Amino acid sequence: MKALILVGGFGTRLRPLTLSFPKPLVDFANKPMILHQIEALKAVGVTEVILAINYRPEVMLNFLKEFEDKLGIKITCSQETEPLGTAGPLALARDKLADGSGEPFFVLNSDVISEYPFAELIQLHKSNGGEATIMVTKVDEPSKYGVVVMNEESGKVDRFVEKPKIFVGNKINAGIYLLNPSVLDRIELRPTSIEKEVFPKIAADKKLHAMVLPGFWMDVGQPKDYITGLRLYLDSLRKKEPSKLAAGPHIVGNVLVHENAVIGEGCLIGPDVAIGPGCVIESGVRLSRCTVMRGVRIKKHACISSSIIGWHSTVGQWARIENMTILGEDVHVSDEVYSNGGVVLPHKEIKSSILKPEIVM
Repeated sequence: MKALILVGGFGTRLRPLTLSFPKPLVDFANKPMILHQIEALKAVGVTEVILAINYRPEVMLNFLKEFEDKLGIKITCSQETEPLGTAGPLALARDKLADGSGEPFFVLNSDVISEYPFAELIQLHKSNGGEATIMVTKVDEPSKYGVVVMNEESGKVDRFVEKPKIFVGNKINAGIYLLNPSVLDRIELRPTSIEKEVFPKIAADKKLHAMVLPGFWMDVGQPKDYITGLRLYLDSLRKKEPSKLAAGPHIVGNVLVHENAVIGEGCLIGPDVAIGPGCVIESGVRLSRCTVMRGVRIKKHACISSSIIGWHSTVGQWARIENMTILGEDVHVSDEVYSNGGVVLPHKEIKSSILKPEIVM
């Protein structure tokens, strides 16, 4: 089987992290976002993953080469010269996807984190005999999204309603699809939307089904959702593979610590924290609801909450970092500095406090 991952463009919503790496290579729970998806695809027998990309494909491919060998899966790129939306990339990669086997293929949005129940999706798609099966997830505020109106019993999708003013349902497209090759005949090679142009036509032909996604779902393409997504992911890990989480007197709630990170005396870490490889957390540090990426040093008695600390940065002694502060790669925060929602571009030194949310160029 094959899979196409819609990688797209510049990842502007996750800047300053995406100034250093393309968005799918930004770490999430100690590994590149896209690797969570590729591993789950490999586990259900996918042999080739095609990345639909229009920005720096060479960076992606060089990086993923290592995983190609490690996982034993083929990873290739289909490069757009202009942005083609969410359906155009399928037409562009038609020759790779339609290999004559007649087998369905996966399409995924690269920002989506979930438990990826791909085996169940394959089973449902084969049993319903439709042309396409999409995953949907329940949300509390459907008026902010495009809602999928479906028959609960048969799973058949009736129609789509964009940002409904009155309640029509609470299920939205989760950005994970299994499509028959015949769907490619419905897509022209031009900028086009799979959600607004392709799926409604398949639904009108009564050939579109939906599966309600069990477990959590999050689009982690922006910082606030990234932090929420980490909490949901760690919750899921607690239920499925609790041995992967850290334990000890200094740990509160769900915490993921890379095996070669070093943690000093008298720290209090958690809940909902990921500490990456090569990190040094000195004594007396307090961390909660945050991600500390590869090679970061947090000095004594610093306090970090609801923030993302980018690769190889340092946070000084007694510094306080909170309220969705994001430090890009190689940012150095001086001792006793306070950051309230600062967004700091890579390779900066911060010597004075950031008292209100702002971008530091």
